[in-house]
Amino acid sequence: MSPCTVQGRFAAQVEQHPDAVAVEFGDQAVSYAELDARANRLAHRLIGLGVRAESRVAVLQERSIDLVVSLLAVLKAGAAYVPLHSGYPASRQGWVLADAGAQVLLVDRAWHPVGFEHGAHVVVVDQDPELAGQPTSDPGGRVSPDGLAYVIHTSGSTGVPKGVAVSHQGVVDLATEPCWADGAQRAVLLHAPYAFDISTYELWVPLLNGGRVVVAPPRHLDASSLRDLLVRHEITAVHLTAGIFGVVADELPEAFRPVREVLTGGDVVPPAAVSRVLAACPQVRVRHLYGPTEITLFVTHWVVAGSWDGARRVPLGRPRSGMRAYVLDENLARTDSGELFVAGSGVARGYLDRPGLTAERFLPDPFGPPGSRMYRTGDAVRVGPDGALEFLGRGDGQVKIRGFRVEVGEVESVVSRLPGVSRAVVVAGTDRHGTRQLVAYVVLGPGAAPTAEDLRAGVARVLPDYMVPAAVVLLAELPLTPNGKVDREALPDPGRAAPARRRTAAARRRG
Repeated sequence: MSPCTVQGRFAAQVEQHPDAVAVEFGDQAVSYAELDARANRLAHRLIGLGVRAESRVAVLQERSIDLVVSLLAVLKAGAAYVPLHSGYPASRQGWVLADAGAQVLLVDRAWHPVGFEHGAHVVVVDQDPELAGQPTSDPGGRVSPDGLAYVIHTSGSTGVPKGVAVSHQGVVDLATEPCWADGAQRAVLLHAPYAFDISTYELWVPLLNGGRVVVAPPRHLDASSLRDLLVRHEITAVHLTAGIFGVVADELPEAFRPVREVLTGGDVVPPAAVSRVLAACPQVRVRHLYGPTEITLFVTHWVVAGSWDGARRVPLGRPRSGMRAYVLDENLARTDSGELFVAGSGVARGYLDRPGLTAERFLPDPFGPPGSRMYRTGDAVRVGPDGALEFLGRGDGQVKIRGFRVEVGEVESVVSRLPGVSRAVVVAGTDRHGTRQLVAYVVLGPGAAPTAEDLRAGVARVLPDYMVPAAVVLLAELPLTPNGKVDREALPDPGRAAPARRRTAAARRRG
């Protein structure tokens, strides 16, 4: 069994320490040997249903030990798992299953029956009568390092989700990245939606290195319950999206004291949040991860420890082992400020059954070995004075305001660094006359009470007048997607948000 596949690497961990705890969930715990045996049974069941190499198996379950068993079993059968996001509407879940061509659907009792029409064979993993009779031996599902490990669907610009096809090699290279070697990832909390690529880190970094996965209960975690979990299970590392990280940093920054490392990313990381967390937890380091789903979680990282100037934006950092980052101009020539392209072992195989879109985004790498490819991120970056990459904005982040070209990310960075600002998002919109304008949505820090005009004046002291947001909307919190990223589509219209602006500062003072 190849050590460059997920099941091959996992088998090595089972052999080395079979009795070590692999997964915890509440008061339950299973060892590596027990997890291996349970996954083998389910893998044999899947093979009996016709699952083979490159088959896709859909998964819709609550967070639990059974979920971990299911994902591992699919890989042991030689197939790829297709997670269905439990927070999405049933119609979208059904669309993803059909798009992946999954012939088998693994569910638990909580999701049986599902709320959408489909033709897949359903296995209810926590009450299937045939599982107990399956052998616990290795099922022999063979797959190459380039074989398909999972397909995660992300939103597409046309409104149609696209399935990102990730290989075993990409997952194994992520799990064996040297930055994890100091033991800080010995016990990792699994709490992200498993249809979100951060679950690749939460599951496979600990399990492929002999560590322990702690499965969070299938409910929303607030700052207090997060802290309790970290303490109870002696968790050493936790990942939070930038949006959730900012919320916890506001409400209970000391929640991270039990861990050695906090990882965050998926959106612009609020520098004030990093500063607050490090002030409350001086022994903790914060690792900023950057990267789209198409490159197996992250391509660059930047570690902050000790303290951080809340007025300085957190860099994207430098590439991880086995990855390359190119800053290119419109002619694909190297430059110090331009679009970011990434290459290396983490680059996905492409978009499932979308050859045209794959060819558009995954290009031949003119700087790498023959036959290598690079992924076009669409993000604008620059190389900082210390060689670290700095984020400038999304690929579509440039807009024209009063005839001037404006990088929305630059304005957002300035707003985020203003005194009293905890988190901020700047978007481009139009007023009732159709004129393009910028709108800033701001969450204030604890005890802060600047007005919208105070914040506009603060921006005006730094940027030219055409870059000053026409409106500043103060919110109690930024809306988040089910994956924990800022939901820009759910931001209120500035004209209808006036009551929230008046209410927010007083509400935060009362809290």
